[in-house]
Amino acid sequence: MEPFPLSEIELITMGRSSIDLYPQQSNVTLSEVTSFRKAIGGSPTNVAVAASRLGHRAAVINKVGDDAFGLAIRDGLRSFGVHDGFVSTHPTLPTPVVFCELLPPEDPTLWFYRQPRGPEMDLDIDDLPMAEIKSVPIFWLTGSRFAEEPSRSAATAALEARANGHTVLDLDYRPAFWSSEEEASHHIGAAIPHATVAVGNRDECRIAVGTPDPGMAADRLLEAGVEIAVIKMGADGVLVATPESRDTVEPVRVEVVCGLGAGDAFGGSLCHGLLSGWDPRRIVTHANAAGAIVAGRLMCSEAMPTPSEIEEFLS
Repeated sequence: MEPFPLSEIELITMGRSSIDLYPQQSNVTLSEVTSFRKAIGGSPTNVAVAASRLGHRAAVINKVGDDAFGLAIRDGLRSFGVHDGFVSTHPTLPTPVVFCELLPPEDPTLWFYRQPRGPEMDLDIDDLPMAEIKSVPIFWLTGSRFAEEPSRSAATAALEARANGHTVLDLDYRPAFWSSEEEASHHIGAAIPHATVAVGNRDECRIAVGTPDPGMAADRLLEAGVEIAVIKMGADGVLVATPESRDTVEPVRVEVVCGLGAGDAFGGSLCHGLLSGWDPRRIVTHANAAGAIVAGRLMCSEAMPTPSEIEEFLS
């Protein structure tokens, strides 16, 4: 059953879904872990869940395996109020499983089980709801969509179909998905002119625009046509730049339980701010708080904060 009509969707994310397994023991190797907690995941999936928690009607475009974990992802999306009508099923490739190693908790290692590859890499143009992609207020796309065909061509077609609203490109460089940094630089860089908002950390900026320097990266993103450039600088905060302004939002200090979900909470909150019409500094301040809250929790999708939790945190 559809949770809401397609005409009411405010945000569509396109990317991967997975079953994520979080160790219940920190600062040990995976070989020493004795128990895990399971949740649906994948960065674009988590962004949609985060936006839904903040009151928005979100959907994901994805492909999962014809297996129990694929069913778990569909059920999980519905439980969070995220539309799963654009999730298709691959007949042979299994739903990916991702193990997290909290060593250390601030910078966990991810182990991707995607043999021979993730089913979402087989998303093609015929899988895409082009009418909704064209008209939705926010379309969120990750850089890893360009790592393989036919996903690359489908992602390009989606970008070219956009007619209004914000197109957010999460620079999202995952080395395990690419044959080389040069290939990633070429394809992610080529997508930037289609975006109105670009989000990435220093290393992702190095891949996308050739420099990890936040100021220079912001300049290059804006020169490519982006309206808002958001550069995550870790302990140095977040740089948010537009053609008219440039601000650095200070980091929020928390005791980190798991650093994985902070960026996805940040992304969902960024979408919330864009949909609310806020100025860039307010958007990033709110997103920073959302990310900090999730960094203090173990899980990702299940840990996404509510509006009242963020407001209480900021106050």
